[in-house]
Amino acid sequence: MKKNGIPHKVLNAKHHAQEAEIISLAGQRGAVTIATNMAGRGTDIVLGEGVAELGGLHILGTERHESRRIDNQLRGRAGRQGDPGSSQFYLSMEDELMRRFGSENIMGMMERLGMDDDQPIESKMITRAVEQAQKRVEGQNFDARSWVLQYDDVMNQQREIIYKQRKEVLELDSLREVVLKMVQSVVERAVNMHTPESEIPEDWDLQAIVDYANGTFFYEGTLTEQELKGKEPEEMIELILDQVKSIYDRREEEVGSEIMREFEKVVVLRAVDSKWMDHIDAMDQLRQGIHLRAYAQTNPLQAYQFEGFEMFHGMIEAIEEEVATYSMKAQITPGVQREKVAEGEAVIPNSNGEKPKKKPVRREVKVGRNDVCPCGSGKKYKNCCGVN
Repeated sequence: MKKNGIPHKVLNAKHHAQEAEIISLAGQRGAVTIATNMAGRGTDIVLGEGVAELGGLHILGTERHESRRIDNQLRGRAGRQGDPGSSQFYLSMEDELMRRFGSENIMGMMERLGMDDDQPIESKMITRAVEQAQKRVEGQNFDARSWVLQYDDVMNQQREIIYKQRKEVLELDSLREVVLKMVQSVVERAVNMHTPESEIPEDWDLQAIVDYANGTFFYEGTLTEQELKGKEPEEMIELILDQVKSIYDRREEEVGSEIMREFEKVVVLRAVDSKWMDHIDAMDQLRQGIHLRAYAQTNPLQAYQFEGFEMFHGMIEAIEEEVATYSMKAQITPGVQREKVAEGEAVIPNSNGEKPKKKPVRREVKVGRNDVCPCGSGKKYKNCCGVN
C-alpha cells in the first residue's frame, strides 16, 4: 500500500493510545484500516457521511483461518447495528489450511477443468471444501482439548481428595484417632506382606516383621520373634497395635495432651505437603512420556489413569508410614508452643520461661527443588544433595 500510495492505518492491539482514534476514523469515506485478528474485536465502527449509501464497511480477508469462528469475527466487523456492509475472503492453495486438507484434490480438479493458476475461483464447491477443511481442523483441536482435559481430570480428582483431607486436618481439634488409624494401616500392610496366604505359617518371615516394627514404632528389643510365633496375622496386628497405643499414651502423659495435639497436626501436615509435592513432580514426569505407550498398542490415557492411581495410593502409603514413624519415635520437647501458625514457626522458651532474643537472619542462596544441583552432578537438586 505504501508503494501504491494508498493512505492506511494499522490496528494491531499494540498502540493502545492511538487505537480509539484509528477505530473512530475507520468508517470514514476512503479510509483503509489494516487489522489483526485481535485488534478491534467487538468494536462498532461508526460509518461516516455518505458511506452507507456506497455499501458501508467492506472487509477483505487475506486468508481463511483454521476456525470458522475467527472468520465470522472478521466478517462481523462490517454490517453491525443494522448498517450495510460486505466481506470478501481471498486464499491460496499454498495457505496452511489448504495444504493440510484438500489442496491437492482441488488443484487436480482445476487441472481437469483446464483452469490456470491465475484464474480466480468462485464456486460453492470450493467454499464447501474450505469449510470441510476447517471442520476437520476444529475437530482435531477439539479432540486435543478433550484429551488435555481428561489428563487434567486425573490430577484434579487427586487434588480434591488431598485438599479435602488437609482441610479436615486443619479443622480437627484432635488428630489422635487419625494418627492411630494411619499406624494401623502401616502395621497391617507390614504383617500381611510377610504372612502371605499362599505360604504355610512355618515359612512366614516373622523376623522381618519384628525388624520393621522395632525400626518404625519401637526400639530394638521391644518386640521379639518369640511373641509372634504361633499367632495368626490378625493376632500379630492386634499385639503390635496394643504396644503402639501403650507407648503412645505414655508419650502423651509425659508431654501433655495440648502439646501432643499440636505435635500430631504438625507431623501430619508436614508429611502430606512434602509427599504431595513429590507426587506432583512424579505425575508431571509420567505425563511427559506417556504418549510413547501408543507405540506398544496401549491407550496412553488409560495407562496414565491406571499408573497415576497406583502412584497416588503409593503416596498415601508413604504419608501414613512417615506419620507413623515420626509420631512414635520423634522427640517431643516439652514447652514448645506454635505461635505463628501461618508461617509454621515454633518458639521454644528458655529455662527462665522467657522468649529467646531474635538472631540476625543470614541470607543464603536458596536452591530450588528442580534446579540443577550446585555440586556439579548434573542432576536435579531434589534427586541429589536435596534428598532428605
